[in-house]
Amino acid sequence: MKFVHLESRGGNYMVVAQNIAWLRSGENGQTNVGMVGGSPLLVTGTIEEIAQKISAQ
Repeated sequence: MKFVHLESRGGNYMVVAQNIAWLRSGENGQTNVGMVGGSPLLVTGTIEEIAQKISAQ
């Protein structure tokens, strides 16, 4: 199981990479990360930055 560390302005997340369903641009340099079976997470960073984190791990 591969975990990805994602930072947020309200706290940080460790999510299972296989549970990430989609990415969408948010406001102020943030990205919405869609989770399988759950609510999206609002994290800091652009779509490209988040995609790179997911791919690199």
